[in-house]
Amino acid sequence: MNAWKEYQEQHKERFLNELLELLRIPSVSARSEHKTDMVKCAEAVRSSLNNAGATKVTIYETPGHPIVYGELITDPAKPTVLVYGHYDVQPPDPLELWNSGPFEPVIKDGKIYARGACDDKGQFYMHVKAMETMVAGGEMPTNIKFLIEGEEEVGSPNLAEFVKANKGLLDADVILISDTAMISMDTPSIDIGVRGLSYIEVEVTGANRDLHSGVYGGAVANPITILAQMIASLHDENNHVTIPGFYDDVVEATTEERELMAKAPFNEDDFRKDLGVKALWGEKGYTTNERTGIRPTLELNGIWGGYTGEGAKTVLPSKAYAKISCRLVPDQQSDKITKLLIDHLLSIAPDNVSVKASLHHGGEPYMTPIDSDGYKAAAKAIEATFGKKPIPVRGGGSIPICALFEKELGLKIVFMGFGLDSDNLHSPNEKYDLVNYYKGIETIPYFHTYFAELLEH
Repeated sequence: MNAWKEYQEQHKERFLNELLELLRIPSVSARSEHKTDMVKCAEAVRSSLNNAGATKVTIYETPGHPIVYGELITDPAKPTVLVYGHYDVQPPDPLELWNSGPFEPVIKDGKIYARGACDDKGQFYMHVKAMETMVAGGEMPTNIKFLIEGEEEVGSPNLAEFVKANKGLLDADVILISDTAMISMDTPSIDIGVRGLSYIEVEVTGANRDLHSGVYGGAVANPITILAQMIASLHDENNHVTIPGFYDDVVEATTEERELMAKAPFNEDDFRKDLGVKALWGEKGYTTNERTGIRPTLELNGIWGGYTGEGAKTVLPSKAYAKISCRLVPDQQSDKITKLLIDHLLSIAPDNVSVKASLHHGGEPYMTPIDSDGYKAAAKAIEATFGKKPIPVRGGGSIPICALFEKELGLKIVFMGFGLDSDNLHSPNEKYDLVNYYKGIETIPYFHTYFAELLEH
């Protein structure tokens, strides 16, 4: 283990520079103009795995963006860890809010600023460097497989078929994912669950063309107004979602779990000031941490219509649009919630407009047991490098493929993220602390060691 730390210290500048090169590739999966960038990034991931010691690395084409698979099998008798991550990133918009180019990484105050720095290039790359460290140190405690996809940010539309068709290739003893966060470096934590997702787009149409707002205003329904009214009705005065049946399958957190969550250090004033808001908002009867972990939500992710260019144009628009997402908790099902949401929007639409709604993507909530060997190994690894036992918490984000992994591969998932909630994921000025990056590389080899020891016993 001392040899690992010495190797990491000797090569830390190279480890950083390699990550910066990966961050310079604008691998935005949601936009067709970045298709060649996606291929370039997949090839860069393949090279990094080869250089780190993987003995087999393959790029698999899909109807969308490529999947990169790599492995280092040193002894079939040893346990195998399957590492999952993604090389695609969110669109960087709005560009004017970035302090530096989203694909021109800069280091300031000990933090890397770039799109994908934390989500998820910086986090999956820790595993690549951790493997290199273990290879350099001699005997490998486990076999390692890597599954790095390029479509996580658009709902992993092609990964399910790949997993179903390659169960033998992906055979392992546990799945390890670093695409989550911890409370802080002073208070390490492990996510024991992630929320599911239902993401839809709504189109509201009024007249058959844009109209002069003076000639027709007051006589013809404005789709923007109608859409705004419909959206506003989706929450009541207690910020409770009003869709009938929305909460029917929600598994309520136990008193013990809520008490455990309350022990996690959290300063609401600091949280509020960091976000630049005067007051917080959410479902009545729950704390901020509970609202973002154990409760389902409905959020408006975008709304547009009419004239938004420079200057004025007195137009009554023909159409208005919105993107709406729901974060789901056990035992909600994404297809059921999607149908409830779309049916509800259609039912509340007045006769003076027509409404269409369609699904973008979805995924199921996932919980991992804290009594599993994988969780125990992760907790022991974090305690070894942080000097503190991690707190189990529920994450607010979604990793849509998790439930499918367990269903198809029969494997439990361990979330061992080293990011922070304040890392501006999906926002301008995304960042990742150098300390967190290096701490992840230091900690991951301990996980492999302790996981192998637990399976031996």
